[in-house]
Amino acid sequence: MSQGDEQPRVVIRDKRRIDPVSGAVRAPAGEQPAGAPPGPSTADPSPGEQMSENETVTGPEVTPDAVAADGDDVVRQLAERTEDLQRVTAEYANYRRRVDRDRTLVVDQAAERFAAQLFPVVDDIERARDHGDLTGAFKVVADRVLGVLDGLGVEAFGVAGDPFDPALHEAVLHDTSDTVEVPTATTVLRQGFRRGERVLRTAMVAVTEPAGGAAPEPAAQHATGAETTTGGGVPGETPAAG
Repeated sequence: MSQGDEQPRVVIRDKRRIDPVSGAVRAPAGEQPAGAPPGPSTADPSPGEQMSENETVTGPEVTPDAVAADGDDVVRQLAERTEDLQRVTAEYANYRRRVDRDRTLVVDQAAERFAAQLFPVVDDIERARDHGDLTGAFKVVADRVLGVLDGLGVEAFGVAGDPFDPALHEAVLHDTSDTVEVPTATTVLRQGFRRGERVLRTAMVAVTEPAGGAAPEPAAQHATGAETTTGGGVPGETPAAG
């Protein structure tokens, strides 16, 4: 047969979107070659491919021993993370307490240094008060200075008649008297100051002790055996030889 007698090719296009046999959606008409049997769209996986997917998802068989091993590993990791968290929490708590303590110490030291600079001014104010010169504008300024000390938590101590305490008083004068039973600060030459339990400056006082406080008692002498009495002699004397 010659080329002139060759018949043209016939192309049949099935434009139905739904496969009448399987009911699946097919690709638009014109994308399938002529004579191809109608069927589901190539976008859908074939039954063979679906079976292959199912086999892949199934994976290896999980045994109870493997599950138990995984559970033990999770418990161990959880315990380690819990210990790490507790340690970090404790370290942070200690750090915070240390920072708070240092901050409080710095504030206290600054307040005490500032108050110590005002003590000589307060001494002048007290001397002016004793002489009756604390009047007018000077009294207003004095009250403000004393108010600053009160705001810092500083209080004065040392009043005539207080029992003598070496931790609070500095004795610069000393005498004896029958009017007191214990060592007493009878005269306050300079006030002391403290902030809470901390003494910033001791009070300068004159101390009066009981008159008989220095004489030893006879009972103490006999207890020590330092003195001996023979016959009618004077205690402490040694009888003459021969």
